[in-house]
Amino acid sequence: MNQAEQTRLARILEQTRSIALVGASNRPERASYQVMDYLLQQGFIVHPVNPQLAGAVILGQTCVAELDELAQPVQLINVFRRGEFAAQLAEQAIEQDAQCLWLQEGVVCEAAAELAREADMDYVEDICIKKVHQQLAKHS
Repeated sequence: MNQAEQTRLARILEQTRSIALVGASNRPERASYQVMDYLLQQGFIVHPVNPQLAGAVILGQTCVAELDELAQPVQLINVFRRGEFAAQLAEQAIEQDAQCLWLQEGVVCEAAAELAREADMDYVEDICIKKVHQQLAKHS
């Protein structure tokens, strides 16, 4: 990651307090669970989103089925879903007035990137928010 990208990601994380984690899991062995646990430990407010787990409590947070069911706005939407769902999630992020759409490692979507650019929303893909946060914490 070059210096400009590192600075951009640091700015995004510094400006973020509230995160919707789409594709949340209640299984500790899953990356989405581990990332949610880490983000909560770092002081972020994390709202789990997963239609199969709606109403379940994950790491003390009640899961909702869809982004539009969140009781309060979020600044960042962190996506643990396959790339074919990313464009639809980008549209929802824009509707929610989120500041950033962040797709996890292995998730890329040109249509989502284009929607984010058109909406002047920060967009990150194919990189883990937990790993970035840890890397930035080491350098600060």
